[in-house]
Order: sequence, then C-alpha cells, then structure tokens
Amino acid sequence: MATRVLRKIIQIDEEKCNGCGACTKACAEGALAIIDGKAKLVSEIYCDGLAACLGKCPEDAIRIIEREAQDFDEEATKLHLAEKAKIETAGSCPGSTVRELAKPEAKPQLQSAMEQASMLSHWPVQLALVPPGAKFLAGTDVVLVADCVPFAYPNLHRDFLRSHSVLVACPKLDNFEAHLAKLTEILKVSEIQSLTVVHMEVPCCSGLAFMARKALAASGKSIPFKEITIGVHGDIKAEEVGV
Repeated sequence: MATRVLRKIIQIDEEKCNGCGACTKACAEGALAIIDGKAKLVSEIYCDGLAACLGKCPEDAIRIIEREAQDFDEEATKLHLAEKAKIETAGSCPGSTVRELAKPEAKPQLQSAMEQASMLSHWPVQLALVPPGAKFLAGTDVVLVADCVPFAYPNLHRDFLRSHSVLVACPKLDNFEAHLAKLTEILKVSEIQSLTVVHMEVPCCSGLAFMARKALAASGKSIPFKEITIGVHGDIKAEEVGV
C-alpha cells in the first residue's frame, strides 16, 4: 500500500467547476483532467501542491487544503507527462496540413448531384485539426457540420459549402471539451462573421449546437447564429435563428 503523508494538495469544488479547462492548462504536472465535464485530480502523486492552477480558475473552484495523501512522485509524473504527450500527438498525420483549395465556378448546366462540382474551399475540415488562426477562417461565415450530415443531406455543397468555411465534428464520438476549447479560440481570434450549426435530428447530435452556444458565450463574441436540423431522410426538419 502506498505511503500517505500529511501534506498540501488541491481540492476541487465540483459545484463551482464549469469544466472550462483553464486549470488543466496551468498544471505543468498533468495532474488535472476534464472528466465528464468537470476538473478532476488524475492522481495524488502528480500534484505537487504548489497550486499553479489556483489563480487560473475563473469560478474560484480550486483551493489548497492539508490532508493525508500520497506523496508527490516526480519520476512518476515525468512518465505520466511523456505518455500524455504520446497520446496527444498520436493523431498527427500529413493529411492535416492546412491548405486552401481553388473553388471551381458553378456550372448551371450540370443537372444531377453526381455531376456537381465540389464547393470545398479549404483543408483540413475536422475541427480537431483546424488551427484557430487559419487564414481561411478569417472574416468568413462558418458552418459547423456534424459528421453524419453529408451522408443524409445531398445538397450540402450547394447550400452551405459554396458560401461558408466548413468545420466538421461529432458531438458524441469526439472529445467534447477539446472541441469546445478549439471552437472558443477560433471565435476569439478569427473575426468570424456568422456561425451556422447543421446537425442530424438524432438526440445526441444536438450536442453540437449546445457546444457552439457555449463556445460563443465563452468567446464573448456577438455574431449571428443559426441552428439547422437535418432529418435522416435528408430533409430540413427545423431552423432556429439566434443563440
């Protein structure tokens, strides 16, 4: 059994915590993580009790207390940080390189969906891979599309990609907190003109609009917002304007 000693260690008030993640960025030891929407102490042995996170919490949800806990383990912390870095970089690939694509002129003589030209104007499109300061986002109207929408809505290119920069995400399978932080930063730095969220009618997919609203609130920006719900048969079920 690990030895426990009386020492200083952080305590998180989960009632106050809003899951913003500011504390996790401030903790150099990686002792904190956002789990189920709240900041959690990953392990006592990673917390040195110096409280670099204390002044970073906007909700005043963290404090230092003195209690019996496992002692800080510097070597274990180094291994923990190395493993954390591996996980965070595991998804890197050449396909995530940012590039802008030449958008072809519309060809009205093409009638079938199969003949329509792509309206995609940039790469990458996955929210996780797009840098907040990407040139293709600056001053544009942005559409945040749920992963499944392009398979159900055949006119996505015509109705949205022609006039928007696109970001793609899944509110159920992706990392919600990471996406929330990324979208918030994009809204802060890119001077986006409007944000439209297009998601499927299935209940879990509405989480994308919820995330977008939280990001808008956190960014402090006031821009036009629209939520569009797509049915599984490809029809538009609902349109809602405003946050």
